[in-house]
Amino acid sequence: MEFDGSRMDGDDNDEDNDEDNDAAFQYMIQQSLLDSSKKTEKPQEPPTGEPRSSGSGPEDSSIFSNIRQGNEEVLRDACARRRGELLQVDARGWTPLHEAAAQTNLNILELVFAAERGLMENAAFLLQHGADPDSQDQVLDSPLVAAIRSDRLDLVELLLLQGATVEQEGAHGRRPLHEAARLGKAGAVTLLLEAGAHPDPRSHYGLTPLALAAQGGHREVVQALLERGADALSQARDEASVLYEASAAGDAAVIGLLLERGADANVANNTGHMPVHRAAHRGHLRALELLIRVTSKAEVSESGMSPLHSAAAGGHPRCLKVLLDAGYDPNDMLHPWVRRSYSDERKSALFFAVSNNDVTSTRLLLEGGAMTNQDPVKCLQVALRLGNYELMELLLRFGANVNYYCRVNTTHFPSALQYALKDQVVLRMLCQYGYDVHRCFDCPYGNSAHVPEGYEGWSDSVIKDTLFCEVITVSWLKHLSGQVVRVLLDYVDHVTLCSKLKGAVMEQPQWPDICRLQENARRLKHLCRLRIRRCLGRLRLRSPVFMSFLPLPGRLKDYLLYREYDMCSGTSGGKD
Repeated sequence: MEFDGSRMDGDDNDEDNDEDNDAAFQYMIQQSLLDSSKKTEKPQEPPTGEPRSSGSGPEDSSIFSNIRQGNEEVLRDACARRRGELLQVDARGWTPLHEAAAQTNLNILELVFAAERGLMENAAFLLQHGADPDSQDQVLDSPLVAAIRSDRLDLVELLLLQGATVEQEGAHGRRPLHEAARLGKAGAVTLLLEAGAHPDPRSHYGLTPLALAAQGGHREVVQALLERGADALSQARDEASVLYEASAAGDAAVIGLLLERGADANVANNTGHMPVHRAAHRGHLRALELLIRVTSKAEVSESGMSPLHSAAAGGHPRCLKVLLDAGYDPNDMLHPWVRRSYSDERKSALFFAVSNNDVTSTRLLLEGGAMTNQDPVKCLQVALRLGNYELMELLLRFGANVNYYCRVNTTHFPSALQYALKDQVVLRMLCQYGYDVHRCFDCPYGNSAHVPEGYEGWSDSVIKDTLFCEVITVSWLKHLSGQVVRVLLDYVDHVTLCSKLKGAVMEQPQWPDICRLQENARRLKHLCRLRIRRCLGRLRLRSPVFMSFLPLPGRLKDYLLYREYDMCSGTSGGKD
């Protein structure tokens, strides 16, 4: 090799040293390849169907194929978590290090070489031979971050001693201290802080290491950062406080530490959620009890939602009970600007509990005084859709309006019946709680034709004040008409069947029984039952407490409440 005579002697010596180091490195690799080739001069093929004990062939092993494809991220994961794969030997007798040495990607070679064996020694060797301690891969992870993730404090210390930048920014502006705090690596946090890391750097999203440690519930890291001056009052770009992040993990000790350092429980993020909301939604009972004491109900009201909504949405009855005992009102409604984010425009915490099919939470809210008819889509309608008998009965007993009308596709009769046409248990439950059965037999056409002038007919999207006889006589429901009408007749005096309804019912097996009731006077005891029920009213009838104090014999009470029908067995009718 010819050298430029104009160079200084010192430069010539440096270049000679670099070439010597490169030659030594290449010689080591060549020797490794030569050693492996000696092993493969007389390869022994395994018997058919019996795998090699030393490892898979290059075409079958993911580690070899990833080396050839240059998948640095996959290899970094293998080095950190699946180091056993780096000891495989293929059919040629090659290890992953041999495969890496045969590639042109120096990063792959350095990565495999550092991870295969003697990790600390190999890393030190690479750093001594010019490897950059601040190099970053495609996702901007540095060797320092990789060492932190692998929980290798010896490597973290080595990299710091070799000049790794402790404040180097990675993806989203996060620094090594962010990663150590997020993973709860207390030892790495201590090393980074002692090496001069700022205790409170912010990522591009405004998150600090303290916020990430609090989010994971890493109390030792939280304490270390607070002692080094981390700000317990800092907020991210979405205005989420450190205390709000801590409420995600719900570690009571971490929350207590932050409160001792002045963290404010009344700071909401940009969606109005406060720490008490998050703890309630996640079901962190001990954390919730701490936060309730330091949270202002006035500030909660300004947020637009109650923590009862959060606890009900998360399905946490114990949190609901704690909040109710603390005086939160079960009838606090979502503010209009919050309701707009829900297509059903729900308002109450009860609606969340019913939507979750959560009987326990529903009972707690109702016993705490929750009203049942506050939402645009009624809670009873949701329970009917779910088909939960216990939930329906609970809502009806606490005053759910059995005669509600749906805002969409309105019918001439109360809407709840639409969910009971195929279920006699539900049908009788509705009737016993005061369903307006007379509306089902209210038909203005009587015995005349049922095709009024300008009648639009059925469509996929529009149902306007549709009569019961029009609904029950459609082809897919007509076969149910007999049993539905027969049950309804148990809850009314004499009614007239219009021509359309009568025509459908006459084809059903229940017609003889229906005909008998229609052609004869109803029994006196049945008429008395109807009269007494009208006098008592729906609200008194559904109240177990009132009925228990009513000065009537037990058998008479049972008769008034239609107890002769066993709802569980779905009795289709009784003797009049």
